[in-house]
Amino acid sequence: MNAPAPIRYPSRSSIVGEDTQIRRALPNRERRLVGAWCFLDHLGPVQFAPGKGMHVGPHPHIGLQTFTWMIEGEVVHRDSLGNEQVIRPGQVNLMTAGRGISHTEDSAQEGAAMHAAQLWIALPKEEKDREPAFSNYADLPTADVGGWRATVLAGTALGLTAPTQVYTPLVGVDFTSAGAADNTLPLQADFEYGAMVLRGEAELAGEALPQGELLYFPPGRTELRLRTSTAAQVLLLGGRPFGEPIMVWWNFVARTHEEIQQAADDWNAGRRFGTVRPGSTAKPLSPPSLDGVHLRPS
Repeated sequence: MNAPAPIRYPSRSSIVGEDTQIRRALPNRERRLVGAWCFLDHLGPVQFAPGKGMHVGPHPHIGLQTFTWMIEGEVVHRDSLGNEQVIRPGQVNLMTAGRGISHTEDSAQEGAAMHAAQLWIALPKEEKDREPAFSNYADLPTADVGGWRATVLAGTALGLTAPTQVYTPLVGVDFTSAGAADNTLPLQADFEYGAMVLRGEAELAGEALPQGELLYFPPGRTELRLRTSTAAQVLLLGGRPFGEPIMVWWNFVARTHEEIQQAADDWNAGRRFGTVRPGSTAKPLSPPSLDGVHLRPS
């Protein structure tokens, strides 16, 4: 039986923090999730002007894990649990929001270059109100396959298992090449997958993929050929279809409008989310108004 055809979804430009431009691939109007991955921003590569950098002020999260894959530059994470962590290239910062946490993100050096992928993972119903937590993963497993350097960021791939603590069946792998590379990767038939080019260009399953697009592969595929003729970097995400309707609004993942409204009210009133460790120069973020808006899970 032939594998289902891949589907292309364009990313859209957005702004995070004060003025940092990103390309947002998830959520998309037609595609909200890939497994439990419910958010994907590609930041950079960008060279900030002298005295400039990325600064995202205190803001809250519920019902998700934030997952930062750092490629170039350094960012300081501070949170309401008292953690302060510099994330460096080749590392993952994983923050589990659970019932509620707040944090900031700031460039470690002004005027520096930056390149990163910022992702969210939706927590399943039985884990969405768990205690918040934070971990930095500086040592991730790697393998050289057909000219690609594969770094397993989450889950298991290529016989390697990442140490990152996740709560649903999923996988994340970064593929980087210094030149021409070609390899066929085994996939799990019960997983859906999404791929995004972070640098250069690549071809996946015979489909040319430039930067700025997410290529989605429905369940049923058992392998994926990944090739490039030049230096490139590709992020591959996958997971078992989530199977739970969720709503993603502002910085929250929830099941009901009431959960979202309560989280927004708590943040505005200074409840529930604690106080972020001092150090960021950016102002706290405020949620948009929910007046007249009725959110529905999808």
